[in-house]
Amino acid sequence: MAYAMKRVYDTPGASDGYRVLVDRLWPRGVSKERADLDLWLKDIAPSAELRKDWHHNPDRHDEFVARYVSELDANPVTADLLGLGSEHDRVTLLYSSHDPSVNHVAIILGWLARHGASVED
Repeated sequence: MAYAMKRVYDTPGASDGYRVLVDRLWPRGVSKERADLDLWLKDIAPSAELRKDWHHNPDRHDEFVARYVSELDANPVTADLLGLGSEHDRVTLLYSSHDPSVNHVAIILGWLARHGASVED
């Protein structure tokens, strides 16, 4: 089992394995066919309040990380996400953000790694 991340705007590939959209909002300009999802796990995304704070204060990244990790720790949906790793050889977490290193999916991957999951760089 391995988790990876990919922009939802990138072309789906066979190597993606099980494709999971982890954004709370549907990505603009992407049809359901083009997204080629297996699951939309929107409840794993940051809360609406945290997302709003983040977009209005991007210089507070460390605070965002701490608050989001707390949300993940308390979120029962994380058990579902961890379970997907035991059901599938590869789980690709899809996101719409422009920056692959400063987004909530990078935080999810770190959280998964701390909980024993195999994560690709």
